[in-house]
Amino acid sequence: MENKKLLFNILVVIFGNILYASGIVFFILPVGLITGGTTGIALSVNHFTGLPMSYFIFGFNMLMFLLGFVVLGKKFALTTLVSTFCYPIALEVLQKAAGDYRLTDDIFLCTLFGGICIGAAIAMVIRAGASTGGMDIPPLILNKYTRISVSVSLYVADCVILVLQAAFSDSEKILYGIVLVLIYTIVLDKLLVLGSNKMQLEIVSKRSKEIKEAIIDEIDRGVTLLHGSTGYLEKETDIVLSVVSNRELYKVEKLVHQIDEEAFVMISRVSEVRGRGFSAGKRYLKHEK
Repeated sequence: MENKKLLFNILVVIFGNILYASGIVFFILPVGLITGGTTGIALSVNHFTGLPMSYFIFGFNMLMFLLGFVVLGKKFALTTLVSTFCYPIALEVLQKAAGDYRLTDDIFLCTLFGGICIGAAIAMVIRAGASTGGMDIPPLILNKYTRISVSVSLYVADCVILVLQAAFSDSEKILYGIVLVLIYTIVLDKLLVLGSNKMQLEIVSKRSKEIKEAIIDEIDRGVTLLHGSTGYLEKETDIVLSVVSNRELYKVEKLVHQIDEEAFVMISRVSEVRGRGFSAGKRYLKHEK
C-alpha cells in the first residue's frame, strides 16, 4: 500500500513538472512574458548570455538540491529530487517538440492560462508532499537561520527577479508579468485547500440533545457538546459543535430548524480539518447508553 502511494505521488510530481513546463513553453515564451522563480532567472540569463533556459535551470536546480541536502537534510532533498531533473528535461523536450508552434498570440490569454498552468502545477507537487526545488530552497534556508517568513522571502525574491527582466521588457509586458504572478499565486492558494474546506456549526438550542442525536444518526457526523450558559437569562445550555462538508450544510440547517425553529445557528468556514471522518477514515465505536 505504501509503495503504491509513493508511486502515485511520484507520478503526480512528474505530471506537475510537465504541466509547469507546458505553461512556460506554450504561454510564457511565445509572447515574451516575464515571470518569477527559477524560470524568471533563466529568462534573464538567456536574454543576456544566450544560454538555453533548460541548461541553466538544470544547473541551478542541481546547485539548490545540493545546498538543500547539506543545510536542510536528506529527507528534504529527496522530496526535490524528481523536480530537479524532471522540470528542465520536460522544458527542453517540449521546446524542441513545439518549435515555432503557438496556441495563441493573445497576450491576455497567455497570461491567464500560463498563470493557471503554473499555479496548478506547483499545487500538485506540494500536495504530493514534494518540492519544486530551485527558488523554493533559499527562502527555507533563510527561514531556518533568521526566522524570516518563507512567503515574505519568496515574494521579495519574485519582485527582484521581475525587476531583472524589466531591464529588457516593455512596460506592457512588465504589467502582464505582475498579473501572471498574481494569478498563479491565487490559483496555488485555492488548489492547496481544495477539498479541505469544511463548514463549522455552533448551535445553541434548548433541544440540543435531540439535535445532537439527529446529526449523528441522519448526517453521520461527529458532534461535541460545549457546556455554557445564556448571557441574558443565565440559563445553563449545551452548544452543539459539528463540522460538515459544504454539501451537508443545507441538510443540517434544515434538520436543526425542523427540531427547533428558534435554534441559534452560527456557521463559519474552516480551511482544513484533520482527524477521524476527514483526513482519516471513520471508525465506529459501540455506544453504551
